Order: sequence, then structure tokens, then C-alpha cells
Amino acid sequence: MTRIHDVGGMEGFGPVDPTEDGRAFHADWEARVFALNTALIRRQAYTLDEFRDAIEHLAPERYLASSYYERWLEALEGLAVKKGLVAPGDLEEEGGDAPGPGPRGSGEGRGR
Repeated sequence: MTRIHDVGGMEGFGPVDPTEDGRAFHADWEARVFALNTALIRRQAYTLDEFRDAIEHLAPERYLASSYYERWLEALEGLAVKKGLVAPGDLEEEGGDAPGPGPRGSGEGRGR
């Protein structure tokens, strides 16, 4: 089954911008999401395959509206709830520079 993440051969997404600016992260929250995901995988809270699958199962409109690390954050949050690491209500927005399109956001990315 083809899911939205598998866009090979599809058209209409516009050109890819291959510009490298040398930065691994474009906002502090992206580095924190990367670090948290790495720590959770190393502590065996979930596997890399489960993480990948969580990203691939995002709703198509969510997937396409989100940046790379916004997808990571949404997958991480879903897995944290699924695995009982946090209660669903624990993930409510408390401010900061978290991204916008995620479950707590307004659709306007912040901290970029």
C-alpha cells in the first residue's frame, strides 16, 4: 500500500531546494526533538521501526503541512502516549518555540 510519505514518481510538489546552509537544526526545538527521540530509542521505549511507522501513518494533510521535525514531534508524541510514557493531556501546549502544525499548534510554525 502506498502512503503519503512515498511520493516517488508523483508530480505537483514543486522543485526541491537542495541548498545546504550547514545547519543541522533551524530552531532549538528541533534539536530537542532529535535528542529526545534518540534517548527514547536508546532506552528502548520504542524502536526505530516503530518511530518510522508512526511518521508514515500521519494523516496525509498533516504530513504535507508539517516540516521534517514537526513530523518527528508528532510521531514521538503519539508513541509516548501509545507506550504509556505520558498521558494524552500531558502534551497540551504551554508556550515556547514548539512548531505550529502539530496537534497543539495553530498552523503557523514558530521558532524558525
